[in-house]
Amino acid sequence: MKLPAWLIYPLLAIGLIFIGIQFVPVERTNPPVTGEIQAPEEVMHILRKACYDCHSNETVYPWYSYIAPMSWTIESDVKVGRGDLNFSEWSDYSPTKQDFKQAQSGELVAIGEMPLWFYVPLHSEADLTQEEIDVIVAWGKEAE
Repeated sequence: MKLPAWLIYPLLAIGLIFIGIQFVPVERTNPPVTGEIQAPEEVMHILRKACYDCHSNETVYPWYSYIAPMSWTIESDVKVGRGDLNFSEWSDYSPTKQDFKQAQSGELVAIGEMPLWFYVPLHSEADLTQEEIDVIVAWGKEAE
């Protein structure tokens, strides 16, 4: 099948742009853990499998995080996630802020805002069961 002449140059341009954007640097760092959250083992298991990629300094970067423009989105999501809540820097929060963040975590899981809807299809382990949701919600309520 031969492509129409009018389509060759736009496709070539798109291909060159795609190749070019791969050279835009993306920071994929995991700063040191300075004070990890202490929570019951069951809670920690859920946090590690569903939350830590965006809310800790222990992000696991999948293969597609090295391909632009997806790499830009992931970098932004991790930066925002760590800025909102970072389980690896938990001890830097005051006790009041820890309680607030713990309660907020339970509330966001309860209403289905966390984990983010677009994260779950690529990370099936983050698709929480009702039992896991109940565990996080109960843990959150402990801080209220």
